[in-house]
Amino acid sequence: MTAADAVPIVFVHGTRFSAGQWSVQLAALRDEFPVAAVDLPGHGKRSAHPWSLSRATEIIASAVDSLDRGPALVVGHSLGGYASLEFARHHPERLRGLILAGASASTRGLWAAPYRSIARLIPRIPAHRLTQWNDWLLRRLYEPEVVEATIRSGYAFHTLPAAWDEVLGRFDADAMRCVKAPVLILNGEKDTVFRAGEADFARAHPRARTELIPRAGHLANFDAPEAFTDAVRRFARQLLSGVD
Repeated sequence: MTAADAVPIVFVHGTRFSAGQWSVQLAALRDEFPVAAVDLPGHGKRSAHPWSLSRATEIIASAVDSLDRGPALVVGHSLGGYASLEFARHHPERLRGLILAGASASTRGLWAAPYRSIARLIPRIPAHRLTQWNDWLLRRLYEPEVVEATIRSGYAFHTLPAAWDEVLGRFDADAMRCVKAPVLILNGEKDTVFRAGEADFARAHPRARTELIPRAGHLANFDAPEAFTDAVRRFARQLLSGVD
């Protein structure tokens, strides 16, 4: 494979994080693939921007266009995974492939109730307390090279209620029927909540397959960065070869 052939890859972060979530993947993949990571509305460098799912899809589309290599592989984690599903529905011509990481659970019905409660609770806790707790937890669990870019970029707690309010009740396995490109459902083995619907999501798409990262949880790209990166690399190469 030559640099001219390589599939462009756009990474979309999860709840409260930013493009910094993908620092390890960007560093590991940029020599082989054109890569970019976005800040969704209300996150990272767009912290002051109001959240909307429609604006999130526009940001993903702009990142694909900025790589100037045609349709891209979009890798979305959690909130970013659901935003990527919305992007796939509105911009199928810009999508070469889709990786859903920690985003294969229905956001409808009883599953959504505890998350609505958390979204209502978050604004009642001082942001500096949430920041201190998140910094402590990430540094306790992970090596600095994995999480320091995320910590430096800060957290979007103020955006969480609006983002979850729009996503909850909106997505289930039927959303996969709008995706025209091959799909990899990439979950941490221990992420029992967000992989709860992975079988339904996979069945809803004729070119979807599931891969689990052993011993990883919801933050699989932090828990097992090399394994996560390797899964993205292999899927991107398969897209180029025409093997789903």
